Amino acid sequence: MKKIVFLLCILSVFLFSYTNKTSNNSNDEDRFVNDLLAKMTLEEKIGQTNLRGTSSMTKALPEDLKRAVRNGEIGAFLNISNLDYVDELQRIAVEESPNKIPLIFSRDVIHGFKTVFPIPLGIAASWDTEVAKKSSEIAAFEASAMGIRWTFAPMLDIARDSRWGRIAESPGEDPYLASLLGKAYVEGFQGDDLSSPTSIAACAKHYIAYGAAIGGRDYNTVNLSEPLLRNVYLPPFEAAIDAGAATVMSSFNEINGIPASGNAFLLKEVLRDELKFDGFVVSDWDSTEEMIAHGFARDKKHAAELSANAGMDMEMNSTCYADNLKQLIKEGKFSEAELNTFVKNILRIKYRLGLFEKPYRDKSHTGNYYAEAHMEEAKKAAIKSSVLLKNDGVLPLDKNTKVALIGPLAHAPHEQLGTWTFDGEKEHTITPVNAFKSAKVNVNFAAGFTHSRDRSDKGFKEAIQAAKASDVILFFGGEEAILSGEAHSRAYINLPGAQEALIHELAKLNKPIVLVIMAGRPISVSNIMYKTDAILMAWHPGTMGGEALYDMIYGVAEPQGRLPVSWPKTAGQLPYFYNHKNTGRPATAEEFIEMDSIPIHAWQSSLGNDSHYLDVGFTPQYPFGYGLGYSKFRYEDLSISKDTIDFNEKITIKARITNVGKRASTELVQLYIQDVVGSITRPVRELKRFEHVYLKPGESKEVRFSISSKDLEFVNHKMVKAAEAGRFNVWIGENAASGLKTAFYLKE
Repeated sequence: MKKIVFLLCILSVFLFSYTNKTSNNSNDEDRFVNDLLAKMTLEEKIGQTNLRGTSSMTKALPEDLKRAVRNGEIGAFLNISNLDYVDELQRIAVEESPNKIPLIFSRDVIHGFKTVFPIPLGIAASWDTEVAKKSSEIAAFEASAMGIRWTFAPMLDIARDSRWGRIAESPGEDPYLASLLGKAYVEGFQGDDLSSPTSIAACAKHYIAYGAAIGGRDYNTVNLSEPLLRNVYLPPFEAAIDAGAATVMSSFNEINGIPASGNAFLLKEVLRDELKFDGFVVSDWDSTEEMIAHGFARDKKHAAELSANAGMDMEMNSTCYADNLKQLIKEGKFSEAELNTFVKNILRIKYRLGLFEKPYRDKSHTGNYYAEAHMEEAKKAAIKSSVLLKNDGVLPLDKNTKVALIGPLAHAPHEQLGTWTFDGEKEHTITPVNAFKSAKVNVNFAAGFTHSRDRSDKGFKEAIQAAKASDVILFFGGEEAILSGEAHSRAYINLPGAQEALIHELAKLNKPIVLVIMAGRPISVSNIMYKTDAILMAWHPGTMGGEALYDMIYGVAEPQGRLPVSWPKTAGQLPYFYNHKNTGRPATAEEFIEMDSIPIHAWQSSLGNDSHYLDVGFTPQYPFGYGLGYSKFRYEDLSISKDTIDFNEKITIKARITNVGKRASTELVQLYIQDVVGSITRPVRELKRFEHVYLKPGESKEVRFSISSKDLEFVNHKMVKAAEAGRFNVWIGENAASGLKTAFYLKE
């Protein structure tokens, strides 16, 4: 008993000490920020709200830019990639500006810095938070060597339309998975201590609903209900903020008629008051000034007034604040007290970054670019991200197989890196051709094209000859990096150029064809999938993509990815997402009538009376969560601990998973729930849990998931977040379209 009392005393002292230390740190921060603010002129305060940059073509720092820093008129810089410029600008700021306030240097470090990882949509396909965390941790370590202490990532936009170019940067279509990834990214970038010189501040973007733009067209209009906003698009941002995200970026789009960069409801009521965000908000590039084109602001002065009163702290690139805030304050259209709040938010993050104590980059910190450990992690990420969509027994290949490497992405080191890779260098990229030749595989290489959009058939003859001399054709197709990312939406999402035509020609040889896709979005394969024996989606896999693909194709490793988005049959199905609502006439296989089955001169009728397309039906090509490995699994013995639970009570759902294949493999076991009847209609399924399960041949494991009423909550039409009594269907399975099913009730 005495021992227990002693331990409790020790614990209480520790907790008091920790709480006191945390409180003291907070007090020190507030005191420092308030004291500094009191010394600043109005002009200096406005200066902190200005984010500026230089062109990569700049040969020397402009004198007017140095003068602006010297006068305290700039708070942060982006895209300064010259180390001498970084050092000089920071020196001027901390030695010559009135209050010696350091600058923050920022950069789009999206999926790696020098060592490039798979694109974020690929990392989402890993369904692995450690992959997300490790990739951003390494990116932060490498980027910080350049003086970069702030990145414009993670992008947390839920994406339901594969036409949208920026789906490549997204965490997919599911808010639960996106929330877990968002938290992991923030933890990786920022580390345990934001003041560490190898940590960089994260920026949760784009706030908010940017991925819901009409038609998948970038920068476009978004119209959605507030419950939809809160149930689907907000959770990833809430998770990132809970994880301590230092900054948030407002999005280009308007939401229900009001642009995000001038939306007081979103920036003040939701972000500040509800989510308790205490970092700073930065506009996306020119998004304040672009409110004029939206038809929301009359001119730059009006745009500054709207953004400032909405609560946006820092303006990126455009000069609405710099040119107009002083006059707006003089006219009483904006208050200096509000400006003080902006400046405190910005100074607070600079303080947490440790910039006041150590403003200069550590010149002994090299970043260890392309270190062996970094490259190994990039390779692991590419393997965990790759999704095997089809395999008619051709993979993995035998090492003695003669292979033809064909296609525009077989040896395209720049394109393999993907979108938003300003600093990755193609000279370090290991392509499939590099990897296969290094492994001394019997290879015949003929790209067939000069680039992915090539419409010429001039290279067909050489490609066909290479295929004839081989046992198996490996076709590396897809998109160049520039075809996805910002401003690169596509109306057609099939393989560009003449790639499909060459695949059809190769199929005439009656040899196995393995299609490896490198792209920034799901690619429609309806026209070619039956010409192939295997399809492997590698996304844009990054620096180590070639080695990862070699290992997977020859069975040294197996593809471990699962789809983070539904894979459409055609762009005409989009937007498409698994967690859709039922209609009053939901489509079923029994009722569906395909277009070619309709009799000529048929009597006019509704043909099945449900919601579908006559030509492609109502299902995707591959469902959310789908992916194959090199083994097979059996699901059985589904059980539930209780048929009925009370509020705040937990329930356990379990099933037995058995590896019935011939090799050890990892299965991603997924749990989905359907709230059958709600005060607002609920999705047909929602992901709630998942687990990676490694099993040897013949091995079984009982997988258990715990669910409580908290997991059943949603925001209703009255903007109340709560669970509602009733029936809940539950599935444990391998993707969103399959699984063993049971049900339980939540009592009143």
